[in-house]
Amino acid sequence: MKQQRHSAIREILSAGNIANQDDLRRKLAALGHHVTQATLSRDIRELHLSKGSNGYRLPSVATSGEDASPDIYEVLKGFGLEARQAQNLVVVVTTTGGAQPIAAGIDYEDWPEVVGTIAGDDTVLIICPDEKRASALRGRIEGFIG
Repeated sequence: MKQQRHSAIREILSAGNIANQDDLRRKLAALGHHVTQATLSRDIRELHLSKGSNGYRLPSVATSGEDASPDIYEVLKGFGLEARQAQNLVVVVTTTGGAQPIAAGIDYEDWPEVVGTIAGDDTVLIICPDEKRASALRGRIEGFIG
């Protein structure tokens, strides 16, 4: 089932631009693959999809290997606007639609400072184990954003 869904996602993206997860979810449903947002986010991460100004895209052949990962620097630079800290939490303000790719990229990086992420449309909440690690993470993210 999962392999069929991944094949369908590749086919959909090869056929044209997909601006957001909801568009992709609807196109998958039209092909008989009804998925939740959480499943779709996991599929996006597993397929190493990236999201740019033209929507989601498949990884290039050069980066489609097992060690391929979204370039977190590129994602934060492209979508990140500001990082704020509140105790052990870091909030990243993003461009509209930029929160999910940033959260997925941070999840994929598996940084030890990150317990988990929650993404809205233009805001990512990052939970850290303590204030010290949240501060270190905020500094790293600010360096990426520029």
